Amino acid sequence: MWTLLKIELFKIFRRPRTYIAFAAIAAIIILIQLAFYSDGENFLQFGMQSLKESFDIKGKILSGYLVCFIILQTLLIHVPLLIALVAGDSIAGEANMGTLRLLLTKPVSRTRFMFAKFLATLIYTLLLLLFMAILSLPVSLSVFGSSDLIIMKSEMVVILDSHDVLWRYFAAFGFAAIAMTTVASLAFLLSVFAENSIGPIVATMSVVILFTILTTMDIPLFNAVKPFLFTNHMLNWKGFFEEPVNYKSIFKSGLLLMGHIIMFVSAAIFVFRKKDILS
Repeated sequence: MWTLLKIELFKIFRRPRTYIAFAAIAAIIILIQLAFYSDGENFLQFGMQSLKESFDIKGKILSGYLVCFIILQTLLIHVPLLIALVAGDSIAGEANMGTLRLLLTKPVSRTRFMFAKFLATLIYTLLLLLFMAILSLPVSLSVFGSSDLIIMKSEMVVILDSHDVLWRYFAAFGFAAIAMTTVASLAFLLSVFAENSIGPIVATMSVVILFTILTTMDIPLFNAVKPFLFTNHMLNWKGFFEEPVNYKSIFKSGLLLMGHIIMFVSAAIFVFRKKDILS
């Protein structure tokens, strides 16, 4: 298994498209940090104008914690597309190049082959999130410093003590890893049905967009379905930045996402084991 995994990782990281995601994330994070470094105080003053009419806010508002929170809100919506670029290519890419049939002539079971493919995709996903975490949190803290985190919501303002914030980011990135792995496993499943990588990538994003629309629409017809859509739980990392933290809700969302991962990967292995490989 270890040999198979190393081969699959080599395949992933030799492709130029793999580094598109890292370059895109780095560019967006650096642009956000530069924007706040140059004019962040004025932006926050304008955004908190209504709050200052009711409260006397003193001290430092712009901090690395706040910048990181804004980066997370901005990027975790778009990261699924970057993950689908590689996950959707895992099986379909081999079929497109005509190497899939050759690979299966080796003395390796299809189940082990699929597990190695998925583990390589999982490692890529986790490395992408780790790269994002390093750029968004430690770099932001080194540039903007630390202070209490003030989060403005539509119905309330949450103020978190600076000594009570760091663990929340570790937990949030951990939850985000589960959410992004769900997207990767969906793209991995769809990759089994395609002969080129464009189909699974487009199909994955179409499913994410469709489910997101169903999640946000307040229509009684879809209310019974909403709790079971994985997109309804992907952004629940924000729950770690509430006071108090609703651990029950977050744990329930995490279990549902992991259930989707198991379902998608199991379905991919089942279909692939029964599939006639003609390419």
